[in-house]
Amino acid sequence: MSGQHELVELANAKMPFGKYQGRFLINLPEFYLVWYKNQGFPAGKLGRQLELVLEIKVNGLENLIYPLIKK
Repeated sequence: MSGQHELVELANAKMPFGKYQGRFLINLPEFYLVWYKNQGFPAGKLGRQLELVLEIKVNGLENLIYPLIKK
Protein backbone atom coordinates (compact mmCIF):
# COMPACT_ATOMS: atom_id res chain seq x y z
CA MET A 1 0.00 0.00 0.00
CA SER A 2 1.40 3.37 -0.99
CA GLY A 3 1.92 6.19 1.48
CA GLN A 4 -0.45 8.40 -0.51
CA HIS A 5 -3.19 5.76 -0.35
CA GLU A 6 -2.68 5.46 3.41
CA LEU A 7 -3.01 9.24 3.85
CA VAL A 8 -6.23 9.32 1.80
CA GLU A 9 -7.54 6.43 3.90
CA LEU A 10 -6.56 8.25 7.11
CA ALA A 11 -8.20 11.47 5.93
CA ASN A 12 -11.49 9.63 5.38
CA ALA A 13 -11.41 7.41 8.48
CA LYS A 14 -14.12 8.05 11.05
CA MET A 15 -14.30 7.27 14.74
CA PRO A 16 -16.30 4.04 15.02
CA PHE A 17 -17.55 4.46 18.60
CA GLY A 18 -17.89 6.70 21.63
CA LYS A 19 -18.63 10.37 22.10
CA TYR A 20 -17.11 11.29 18.73
CA GLN A 21 -18.59 8.39 16.73
CA GLY A 22 -18.88 9.26 13.04
CA ARG A 23 -16.44 12.17 13.21
CA PHE A 24 -13.42 12.18 10.91
CA LEU A 25 -10.34 11.19 12.91
CA ILE A 26 -8.54 14.33 11.75
CA ASN A 27 -11.32 16.40 13.36
CA LEU A 28 -11.05 14.79 16.79
CA PRO A 29 -10.01 17.23 19.52
CA GLU A 30 -6.34 17.08 20.41
CA PHE A 31 -7.10 16.61 24.12
CA TYR A 32 -9.04 13.44 23.23
CA LEU A 33 -6.08 12.05 21.29
CA VAL A 34 -3.71 12.93 24.14
CA TRP A 35 -6.05 11.08 26.53
CA TYR A 36 -5.79 8.00 24.31
CA LYS A 37 -2.02 8.35 24.22
CA ASN A 38 -1.92 8.38 28.03
CA GLN A 39 -4.40 5.48 28.37
CA GLY A 40 -2.99 3.47 25.48
CA PHE A 41 -4.20 3.61 21.91
CA PRO A 42 -6.55 0.80 20.83
CA ALA A 43 -4.91 -2.20 19.21
CA GLY A 44 -4.78 -2.52 15.47
CA LYS A 45 -5.39 -0.12 12.62
CA LEU A 46 -7.54 2.35 14.56
CA GLY A 47 -4.86 2.76 17.21
CA ARG A 48 -2.19 3.38 14.58
CA GLN A 49 -4.43 5.92 12.86
CA LEU A 50 -5.22 7.76 16.10
CA GLU A 51 -1.53 7.90 16.95
CA LEU A 52 -0.72 9.29 13.50
CA VAL A 53 -3.50 11.90 13.74
CA LEU A 54 -2.06 13.06 17.06
CA GLU A 55 1.39 13.44 15.47
CA ILE A 56 -0.13 15.36 12.57
CA LYS A 57 -1.97 17.71 14.95
CA VAL A 58 1.01 18.22 17.27
CA ASN A 59 3.09 19.24 14.25
CA GLY A 60 0.39 21.51 12.78
CA LEU A 61 0.02 19.50 9.58
CA GLU A 62 -3.79 19.12 9.49
CA ASN A 63 -4.01 21.33 6.40
CA LEU A 64 -2.20 18.61 4.44
CA ILE A 65 -4.96 16.14 5.30
CA TYR A 66 -8.12 18.24 4.83
CA PRO A 67 -7.90 18.34 0.99
CA LEU A 68 -7.84 14.53 0.93
CA ILE A 69 -11.29 14.20 2.53
CA LYS A 70 -13.81 12.92 0.03
CA LYS A 71 -16.98 14.97 0.27
